[in-house]
Order: sequence, then structure tokens, then C-alpha cells
Amino acid sequence: MPGTASSGLQFDEPPLFERSVPGRSAVSLDPLDVPDRDPGALLGSLLREQAAGFPEVSEPEVVRHFVRISQWNFAIDTQFYPLGSCTMKHNPKVNEWAARLPGFAGIHPLTPAHLAQGALEVMVRLSELLAEIVGMDGCNLQPAAGAQGELTGLMMMRAYHQSQGRSPHKIFIPESAHGTNPASCALNGFAAVPFPAGPRGIVEPETLKKALDEAGDDVAGLMITNPNTLGLYEAALPELIRMVHERGGLVYGDGANMNAVLGKARPGDIGVDVMQFNLHKTFTTPHGGGGPGSGPVAFKAKLAPFQPGPVPSRAADGSYFFDSDRPQSVGQVRSFYGNFGMMVRAYTYIRELGAEGLRNVSEKAVLNAAYLTARLRDLFPLGIDTPSLHESVFSDKALEQKTGVKTLDVAKRLIDYGFHPPTVYFPLVVRGALMIEPTETESRETLDQFVEALESIVQEAETEPELVKAAPHLTRIRRLDEARAARKPRLRWTPTAAE
Repeated sequence: MPGTASSGLQFDEPPLFERSVPGRSAVSLDPLDVPDRDPGALLGSLLREQAAGFPEVSEPEVVRHFVRISQWNFAIDTQFYPLGSCTMKHNPKVNEWAARLPGFAGIHPLTPAHLAQGALEVMVRLSELLAEIVGMDGCNLQPAAGAQGELTGLMMMRAYHQSQGRSPHKIFIPESAHGTNPASCALNGFAAVPFPAGPRGIVEPETLKKALDEAGDDVAGLMITNPNTLGLYEAALPELIRMVHERGGLVYGDGANMNAVLGKARPGDIGVDVMQFNLHKTFTTPHGGGGPGSGPVAFKAKLAPFQPGPVPSRAADGSYFFDSDRPQSVGQVRSFYGNFGMMVRAYTYIRELGAEGLRNVSEKAVLNAAYLTARLRDLFPLGIDTPSLHESVFSDKALEQKTGVKTLDVAKRLIDYGFHPPTVYFPLVVRGALMIEPTETESRETLDQFVEALESIVQEAETEPELVKAAPHLTRIRRLDEARAARKPRLRWTPTAAE
């Protein structure tokens, strides 16, 4: 395993623009048959003064280019992806089969409801299943990602408060919450009020009470991730929810880590008012690369009037329609009705597994995480030594003190061993964090190989620290200047791009 992660042919692959030859084409197009009119009269200010400058290449060049660069990448179908919090598990291929059925894949978003009954039925059934899974009264499928689901849920909370004649400003967020929560608050005009978790890594009622008392009547709600980003179940959540409700606030539950509690705990049963799902995590639809994702929002009945519209609905006669008569709706948050292909995938996954299968998902996810924790805790100390669920957070503190090798060095060296690195330096409450989530879809053999790779890297750090600090060695491109890439991104190709 060590030193063999990058065997095989490596081709030089310039940008497709550099392969361009004037007049070369990969398609055959018929001559334009539209009336000969002045383009300026048709397009106005949208008329381009210059051609778009697309690369002119043949079909073999296009195919080879994209196949070659695809072979440079890690993928869930080729390697273990232990990204903590991201839940990068295998996507069952039956989901892909269902999403590619012609009636689903080829449907136009402007198809009238009476001609799209099958698609509408899938949407309505999925929303009902998701609501049942988390103990809510309804679920809106429109948001296109988990972060947009957060934004939408908070919009619904704000609209609810306004309907009650209130305009509270503060949302309380523990330091162990999901990283996008403060941004979602800011975009909604709320003030994110952070407060610390306790020494066991979970929120303690006394800490929240103190923060709420300082806010007085200005309590819009609590935004909490459960299980939290340390992989820990918020055991005091019923008490926390009671305290917030008593002050007129609502409770938003970040559902990013639902993979740990499917069929085991329903947030709605303990009083959570609204939450988002990450269908591209828990329900195995494509993840990464900017999407497509899906972040449905589940809610209690009192928030139903404020959900985005139009809402796929079932009529009394059993037919399906889009309900647009929603005067209190926060409005549309996504073009058309959401990422429909993701909905088909999630619906297929739920129907394939059933209730028992979903429970088994969480049982195996927690078992795999417990196994990795037991095997790794002597190599890397735990950030919080409290039994976790689906993921564990380790620290580089001991390794760095002994060898000078840091979390990032370990992550880069893992690439040489054929593994995608875990999430690093998050959550911020753990110094030099290595956040590892094995998911339920990995075998014990794969987890053992991952542990062996980390054991080898620790040994290398003790004997050849400079080797680890300079990793990766077996990739086509060596370690990049990540700070420069973040601060000076080059997002557009030009023939004379400046350094």
C-alpha cells in the first residue's frame, strides 16, 4: 500500500483552450433557419461585441481531456473519503438508475401539473417520508443545498415572529454547531450569538440560561446541530428547547448529521421547530463539486404557512397539484421546485431501505466510528474524550510536540497512501483537529487499511519528519500554496494570465 497510490500512466494535460485550433469542431450544426434580423434589435444591451472565445477542438480531444482529468481526482467510487461532517458515503447505483428513468430525467420543469402527476407524486411522497423520519408536520423540498435550507428555515422563523407581532434579533449558536450557521443568521438579518459548549463537548443548560438571561426579550431562537460537530449527542436538548420556548423563541435543528440517528431519534419529538436535511449526505445523492445538492426543510405546523411556494400537494381526489395560494410564504428560494433528480434519488434510497434499513444505517455508521476511535486513540488524542456517535475528532497536539509534524502534513501524506484526507482544523474548538467520519458503507478491511496508513505516517513523522512535511510525493502536482490559492484565486483562463 505505501508508495503505490499513484501507479499507472500520467499524461500531460494542458487546458482545453490551449488545444484550440481555429475552425476545428466537435459538432455538426445545421445552418440557422431563424429570420434574418438585426441581432442588436433582438438582444439590445445583451449583444456581445466579441465572440465568446470557446475552445475549438474535435470530439476525441474533448473526450480525452475530460477523461484524463477525471482520473486525477479522488472519488467516492475509487477511494475511502473519511471527511468528517461531510458524510461522504457510497451512493447506491439503484438511485442513479431511478433518476435516469426517461420520465424523470426528461421532464421539463414547465410541464403542466396534469401532465406531471408521477413527478409530483414522488415529491409529495418524499416530503411526507422526510417529515415522518424527523417527527415533523411537513417538509418543503425547494432549497437546493443544506446551507440554503438553513437560510430558508431561518426565513420561516423570522416570518413567524413577525406574524406574532415580534421582531427578536438574536439567534444563539453553540461553538459546537455546524460552521454555516452564523452566516445563515447574518443573511437573515439576525445576530448570531455564540456561546461555549461544556467540558464534555455538549451544551449545558446553565450556559444557555446565562446567555438567554442577558438577552432578555430579544430571543429569536436557538440554532443547534445534533449530533454536533464533535459527533456528540446533545443530551440536554429537551431542557434547552424548553428554555428557548419559554422566552418566545424557536429552535432550529441543523440536520447535517442525521446519518447518526436515523430511526433512533426524531428531532420533532423533543420540540425542534424547524430543520434542514442534507439529501446529498444522509440520503446518498451526489456530493461535492458545487452540487447538485438538496436541502429540504422540515417544520412544525405553526410554520407551514411561511414555507416557500409553490408547494407540491395532494388534492382530495388523489391527484397532485402545485399550491401557489400561500399569502404568508417567504417566497420562492429556488428556480422552479428544487433539484428534482436529487429528490428521486433520495426517495429511491428510502423506499429501498425502509424503516429497518434506515435504523441499520445509523447503527453501522456509529459502529464504524467507534471502531476507528478505538484503534486510533493511542495514535492521536481525542479532542473531547466523550463517547461519540458517527464521527470522532482527534488532535495533532502530541504529534506536533514530539516531531513538528502537523495536521496538514498528516493529511497530505495520506494521499500518498491512497486515501482522501479527513476534514482538518475543524471544528475550531479542537486544536489541530482531524475530523474522521467513516460512514456505514465502508468495510472493516478498508478501515484497517486506513489505520495502518496513519500508523505508518506517525512512524515516518518520528523517523523522517521532513518526508511527511513535504507530502504528497506521488501526486502529479505536489503540495500547493493553499493560502495563495484562497487569497488570489485564478478563476478564468487567459492566454497571458499574470502570476
